[in-house]
Amino acid sequence: MNIFAQKEEKAKKINSAMSKIKHVIAVSSGKGGVGKSSVAVNLAIALAQKGYKTGLADADVYGPSVPTLFNIENESVYGSEIDGISYMMPFERYGIKIMSIGFFVEKEKPLIWRGIMASNTLNQLLVETYWGELDYLVIDTPPGTGDILLSLAQDFPIAGVIIVCTPQQLAVADVRRAVNMYRNEKLNVRILGLVENMAYFSPKDAPDRQYFIFGKDAAKELAAELSLDLLVQIPITEDFSQANDSGNPVALDFASVEGKVFAQLANEVDKRMK
Repeated sequence: MNIFAQKEEKAKKINSAMSKIKHVIAVSSGKGGVGKSSVAVNLAIALAQKGYKTGLADADVYGPSVPTLFNIENESVYGSEIDGISYMMPFERYGIKIMSIGFFVEKEKPLIWRGIMASNTLNQLLVETYWGELDYLVIDTPPGTGDILLSLAQDFPIAGVIIVCTPQQLAVADVRRAVNMYRNEKLNVRILGLVENMAYFSPKDAPDRQYFIFGKDAAKELAAELSLDLLVQIPITEDFSQANDSGNPVALDFASVEGKVFAQLANEVDKRMK
């Protein structure tokens, strides 16, 4: 099979796999360590709480953390044949379907993959998982602007991307690179807006107080500079950290400050998809 036939066959498989998914939303970041995976997980849960059929794909091939955030690190993936095709069956937690590269690698070993191998693995994860009918598939992407992201944006029907940042100036500089990548004429992926994580600290005993320990208004100013919406600002709280460690995502708590923020983020995403 020549290279053109291979590309055509690949595109055919992707179109078939994505045909029952209404909206594919990528959650991205210019750099690691900004809480991108936490945002992806809680956004998916908040969309499910709105009544949408939702899936979550952990495509962060070098640092998959979704299994940890759901406390399902030791689970095994099972296959099933449907209509004569073999699929990997996603896990279901809190009303969403979940698949992660983390289920297929040893937790303590680094993933030493070249770009083409990582891109092929990502393609396999998304195409060979049985997602069924979904309103939203949220993809937790690798950080940065590497070739894996380029392959994802070029090959898959991304309806929109959310870019996560933190208030530090270094993180803001990386956001510019990510925005420019998605706006490149070869990709031209719609950017739904920025999410500022760790925007301020609120003590548990004084939730109305806000301490801007990493700086203030950097994301707001950057959003204005880049003609983007600042979708939400997520605070640092003790509960958020504990929820990440325990496998009980904070969006499950409707009454919490964070739960309300993620409900707002789900509303902002949904509004832009109508």
